[in-house]
Amino acid sequence: MRRKNILRSFLYSQKAAPYVFVLPFIITFLMFFAYPVVSAIVMSFQKVAGSNTSFVGTKNYTTLMNPIFFKAFKNSIFYTIGSLLLMIPIPMLLAILLNSKSMKGKVIFRSSLFIPALTSVVVAGTVFRLMFGELPGSFVNQILGIFEYGPIVWLRKSITVWIALFCICLWRWTGVNMMYYLSGLQQIPEELYESASIDGASALQKFRQITLPLLKNTTTYVLTISIYGGMAMFTESYVLFNGNKSPNNVGTTIVGYLYRTGWEQNSIGLASAIGCVLLAIVMVINLVQLKINGVFSGKEK
Repeated sequence: MRRKNILRSFLYSQKAAPYVFVLPFIITFLMFFAYPVVSAIVMSFQKVAGSNTSFVGTKNYTTLMNPIFFKAFKNSIFYTIGSLLLMIPIPMLLAILLNSKSMKGKVIFRSSLFIPALTSVVVAGTVFRLMFGELPGSFVNQILGIFEYGPIVWLRKSITVWIALFCICLWRWTGVNMMYYLSGLQQIPEELYESASIDGASALQKFRQITLPLLKNTTTYVLTISIYGGMAMFTESYVLFNGNKSPNNVGTTIVGYLYRTGWEQNSIGLASAIGCVLLAIVMVINLVQLKINGVFSGKEK
């Protein structure tokens, strides 16, 4: 009975309540993020063969410096940069259009643009693989045939492969980023635009002087998650090529190389080293862009 009273007084204590509420997050974080990260760091210095492990020092990191890894790294960086150039301005402009008072059918457009995010990436990748097929009867080649051009072997050349991957990215994530920007736009006081109109500001001046600065926090968030999403891209490429092998590794990313090394070649130690390098790269890139945006100093730039 005394133990129950002590437990009840602890749970209902104002000092203990915050810790009780955050405890599920802390447990989840430790179990599903902190522990796996620490284990991966330890295994990156080991040769893992079932239950038998042995420390090999930095051998995995030395082996990691090979042409396939550098090609995968280059592909991931290129995909990330390309997706950022597409997935920030386009969703922002769409959000501005949908936030306009003169826009009709807003609910329909919002729903239609957001639905692709609810679609399985496996289904999406399969559909796009059929659309960008090699045969003249594939959807995209049929469209090119109308203009008496093609057919194109889309998934064997580097340029056309990236066109297909960026099309999947646009189709799938435009609606998500648009909703983020739409939420940010709805937080901007309408009085600011009314005052600017009274002062004779044009639509472009309102966009540059009011919309862009007040959407900075939203843009920083979208930029952060887009960098992570770009560097972690794997499933789209895997499904598009119907496996983890693309011609001359044109579609191999860092995560794809990690999967190939760890699960297909059963080299868990080397795969752990790849994962640690990827984590370090993403952290450095995001920390730099957050520093540039003044997140840590609290200053607006």
